[in-house]
Amino acid sequence: MLKNTEQLLTVMAQLRHPQTGCAWDLKQNFASLIPYIIEEAYEVIDAIERNDLDDLRSELGDLLLQVVFQAQIAEEKGHFKFDDVAEAICTKLIRRHPHVFAGAVFTTDEERQQAWEQAKADERQEKLKTPEQTSVLDGVAASLPALLECEKIQDRAAHFGFDWADVEPVLAKVHEELEEVKDAWQSGDQDHIEEEIGDLLLVAVNLARHLKVNPELALKRSTRKFSRRFQYIEQQVAAAGKDLKNCPLAELDAYWDEAKCALKNPA
Repeated sequence: MLKNTEQLLTVMAQLRHPQTGCAWDLKQNFASLIPYIIEEAYEVIDAIERNDLDDLRSELGDLLLQVVFQAQIAEEKGHFKFDDVAEAICTKLIRRHPHVFAGAVFTTDEERQQAWEQAKADERQEKLKTPEQTSVLDGVAASLPALLECEKIQDRAAHFGFDWADVEPVLAKVHEELEEVKDAWQSGDQDHIEEEIGDLLLVAVNLARHLKVNPELALKRSTRKFSRRFQYIEQQVAAAGKDLKNCPLAELDAYWDEAKCALKNPA
C-alpha cells in the first residue's frame, strides 16, 4: 500500500515538474482545483448510491488525486507536505476517539456524539487568537450546499442547548412558517416571500434533524423519485402519440397517479 502511495506522490510531482511536467497541471493552483474537488466528491457519492464498487474504487482514486494535487502545490510553496496531511488527520482521529485510543467509556451514542462535538469545539478554540470575539458557529464552511450548511449550523447551536426538546414543537413551527409563506405570497412582496420560503426550509431541516434524517440525501432521493415518475409520464404521452406540452394538466396528473403505482421500487 505504501509503495502505491509513494508512486502516486511521485507521479504528481512529475506532472508538476517545472521543465518536464504537464502544462495543464502546472497552471493549476489551490482555487482552480475547487470545481474538480466538488465534482469528484459527487461522483464518489453517485458510485456509492449505484452500489457500483468497481466505479467506487476508480472514483475514490480520482478524489484522492485531488488531495495529492493540493498537497503537492502546498509543498512547492513551502507550506506542508502530503505526509503532514496524513499526520494531521491521524492526530485528529485519535483525539476524537478517546473511547478507542484513551480508555474512555461511553455507554450511549449520545455520549459519543457529545464527546465528538466537544473535541471539535476544543480544536476550534485552540485555533482562535481572540477567543472573546468568536462564535460557536465559526468554522462551518460557507461554501457548503445550503441544506448541509443549515444542518451543521443547527447542530452547533443544539450542542450548546439551543434546540427544541422533541419533534412536536418543530412540527408546529413548520405549520407556522407555512402560514407565513402564505401571508407573504398574498402580500405580493417578492423579497418577503423569499425570506419566508428560506425560514420554511430552515425549519424543515430542523425537523429532519429531529427525525434523524439527512436532509440533503432525503431531498436527492425525492428528486430522483420525481424524475422517475415524470419520465413515466413522458413515456405514456409519447406512446399515446401526443405532445407533452399540449397535454392538459388533468391528463398528466392521471399519468402521475399511474406512475406512483407502477414505480414502487425504493429510491
